Amino acid sequence: MTFPSLAALRAACADLPPPDEAAAAAVAARQAELTKPPGSLGRLEELVAWLARWQGRAPALDRVEILVFAGNHGVTAQGVSPYPAAVTAQMVQNFAAGGAAINQLARTAGATLRVIPLALETPTADFTKAPAMDEAEFLAAVGAGHDAVAQAPDGPADLICLGEMGIGNTTAAAAIAAALFGGGGARWAGRGTGVDEAGLKRKRAAIDAGLARHAGMNDPLELAAALGGRELAALLGAALAARRRRIPVMLDGFGATAAVAPLARLRDDALDHALAAHVSAEAAHRTLLDELHLAPLLDLGMRLGEASGAALAVPLLRAALACHIGMATFAEAGVANKEKEH
Repeated sequence: MTFPSLAALRAACADLPPPDEAAAAAVAARQAELTKPPGSLGRLEELVAWLARWQGRAPALDRVEILVFAGNHGVTAQGVSPYPAAVTAQMVQNFAAGGAAINQLARTAGATLRVIPLALETPTADFTKAPAMDEAEFLAAVGAGHDAVAQAPDGPADLICLGEMGIGNTTAAAAIAAALFGGGGARWAGRGTGVDEAGLKRKRAAIDAGLARHAGMNDPLELAAALGGRELAALLGAALAARRRRIPVMLDGFGATAAVAPLARLRDDALDHALAAHVSAEAAHRTLLDELHLAPLLDLGMRLGEASGAALAVPLLRAALACHIGMATFAEAGVANKEKEH
């Protein structure tokens, strides 16, 4: 097993490499020479520096990978979703057949898509009645996500986009957020795949019951095991592996953000290698991004999951990098640099 114990996982979460500020400084130096007013490309300039900082070299996007983890949740027994759990496996089949939104978006972004289902035939326990996963189940799921990055079949990526699929997982994500940042179902529960008002009340009640059932837990990893899901645990493992291998990460929506939030509670800078691709229409996503000090790149009213928002941010990164690499410097273009003349 990648992590034989929670203690081993906790130690890995604490032992993280720093950013490469020299690589970021080289980007800034080139930006200062390009034919534009200083800072006039706004966040596009910041994005290129961020890529360099975490890639530890001149930035590149030759190999972009989208990882979508799928899992099933026992808490669906509480009526928290209008869709049956069988939809998770059916959507995984749809991904494999190329028929989902993420297939189209991955192709458009020039990214490789990998979908990794995790024991779909065995949902996690209903967290209102028992821990969703015991320690061994949680560590196995974290390890699966970690190894998907650390042992990628085609070698390390330049950028990894993280997303999820799993009926009931916005309930699990909301429960994790509530346990980590305070507030109950009323603060964190949204409509997910489209529950009606009665379903939203059941969802809030399930979150509150889960928080009460596991009251007294303070460790972020133990909370992720008790309230989360296999695909959410895998996302945590994937984000951790990416940080330890200096691979920048693009986070999708509420589920993916909540999944990696325990890392930030263990170490303040643990998500510095991650960006929020977008703010979703799921009610609490903006609140969670604020708690994690993540500024989203896009706001398109999306709430699909399956890394769709993360995939949409890839062309934005490609545009930022194209400007950085392709623009002429003042000297090359024979354009006077006002900054240097005065």
